[in-house]
Amino acid sequence: MTTHIDLLIIVAKTAILALGGSITYYALRAYGRTGDRSLRALGLGFGIVTVGALVGGVSHQIIGADLAVGIAINSLLTAVGFGVIVYSLYVE
Repeated sequence: MTTHIDLLIIVAKTAILALGGSITYYALRAYGRTGDRSLRALGLGFGIVTVGALVGGVSHQIIGADLAVGIAINSLLTAVGFGVIVYSLYVE
């Protein structure tokens, strides 16, 4: 049975997937036009953050893993993605 918190998680993860996917798409599209490596890294970083949210949500909602496992997966991939985003700010 879906509780209110589960519904809130599903809505939030769906919004993250849509918005993060859009940012990733536009950053990689800009990279394709310009060839700027920083835009490629930016797109990759946002893609990792987005996939982290998706995998974290799927592990809890579909696979049935404990909520803490989903949060851990999400947090790890978010940290990696943010690291790539920070790197994108320094690439010339």
